[in-house]
Amino acid sequence: MTETVFQNVALTATTGDDYVATIELTNPPNNFFSLDQIGGVADALEVLETNNACRAVVLCADGKHFCAGADFSASSSYTTEDLYAAAVRIFRTQTPVVAAIQGAAIGGGLGLALSADFRVAAPEARFSANFSRLGFHQGFGLSVTLPRLVGDQSAAELLYTGRRVKGDEAVELGLADELASLDDLRSTAHAMAREIAISAPLAVRSIRKTLRGDLADRVEAAAAHEGTEQEWLRATADFAEGNAAMRDRREPNFKGE
Repeated sequence: MTETVFQNVALTATTGDDYVATIELTNPPNNFFSLDQIGGVADALEVLETNNACRAVVLCADGKHFCAGADFSASSSYTTEDLYAAAVRIFRTQTPVVAAIQGAAIGGGLGLALSADFRVAAPEARFSANFSRLGFHQGFGLSVTLPRLVGDQSAAELLYTGRRVKGDEAVELGLADELASLDDLRSTAHAMAREIAISAPLAVRSIRKTLRGDLADRVEAAAAHEGTEQEWLRATADFAEGNAAMRDRREPNFKGE
């Protein structure tokens, strides 16, 4: 195995006849996303595009949570436009990805999880598009990827309420494809990736391209709109209240202002 380290991301490329590489988020325990992290995932996937020894990828995370979304308590030096440009790069890569989800996949972390082709979830996993609870608009292309997996009605319910979905319900809804214990999470995701990797790689990429169609283009267009909506909502009193309520672990008191 050979390892390459990006910012908050480690890529382990396999050798021999395994054909499965691992991309790991390395900013535990929460793995809050950043431009460096999302760009690192994109960089790692783009490196693997030219690696004939890689036919499938396991996307996983070190620590308690897969990705707890954005850290709104910290200042950021990047723009939403830059972040979503990096996200679109992930969607434009060609190698199938199986994500292993433990703990939280929340907000933008959910967006990252849904960029994968498949998801294996631990029972303790928590999926949430919690944007409305923050007084915010969804991002990371979730306007496209969430309905694509769970249908329009379920997507609307999850986005309007921001409620949390545990691993077993995630499988029922279509947010996740398989349930595995924390101890078996990565090995189960690897086994799924290995099942893909032993198929003919050119055929798999061709099939994937047909099935995903213009997904990357649709995500790019959606992310541009999402970013515009996020920009004006970020300046509202409700957004400030949503963040304060999250920080104080209380129910928000929104005023529609």
